[in-house]
Amino acid sequence: MKKYIYLSAFLLLSVIANAQMHVKDTSARHPETPKYGNSKFEWKIIDAPNGTHGYEIYVDGGKDPLIHQTSIPSMPGNDGFKTKIDAQNCAKYIITKIQRGEFPPSVTQDELKKIKVLH
Repeated sequence: MKKYIYLSAFLLLSVIANAQMHVKDTSARHPETPKYGNSKFEWKIIDAPNGTHGYEIYVDGGKDPLIHQTSIPSMPGNDGFKTKIDAQNCAKYIITKIQRGEFPPSVTQDELKKIKVLH
């Protein structure tokens, strides 16, 4: 009878120990700070194919652009934005995405409609 008690206790402790090995410790986790969260961004409207407009985004006064965009993201073709205002609105939207930690940032056609870039 003692043999069964010892065997049962051993099996129970083994199960508990195994379960503890698979528990994730989330107490020390903190949300990651976006890489560019505290950076200063600047944008510049540039010429794009066929008389359209694009943009460049610079970070922390850098001389080389972080993003060089001469076409409308998520749209077929190589043409840029029809107006400088559309290019500006998209550049500002992309900057907010980068500041939230999304890099490389992406833009859907629905998002372009939301920021009134696609009419």
